[in-house]
Amino acid sequence: MQDRLKIYRLVPTAAPHDPNWQNSPPHGEVVVRAKTAGDARLVASQAELDFMEIDASPSEGNSTEMASAFRSDKLYTVIEDSSGRFAPNGPRCVIGGRVRTDNLISTQL
Repeated sequence: MQDRLKIYRLVPTAAPHDPNWQNSPPHGEVVVRAKTAGDARLVASQAELDFMEIDASPSEGNSTEMASAFRSDKLYTVIEDSSGRFAPNGPRCVIGGRVRTDNLISTQL
């Protein structure tokens, strides 16, 4: 049996000029289907481009997922969306907004 998922909005809270954005580009508001608020951060960060998908070097360990802006409570807040605009049935995934894929720069010229 599949867990019942909830809808969460990840909303930027830092000002556009906040220095915390220097390592992670802002994506704007993103809506995800996830198990919990913490899981919502994971779902959104997994939608970003990871260094293993291109010829870039990792910043931490074996993945750049930990450097995602979505994981920072200084950059994003997570709000449960009970508006009914989105169905809770379905896979864990991003269902609204746009997750940028230019969060990493290729080392190829």
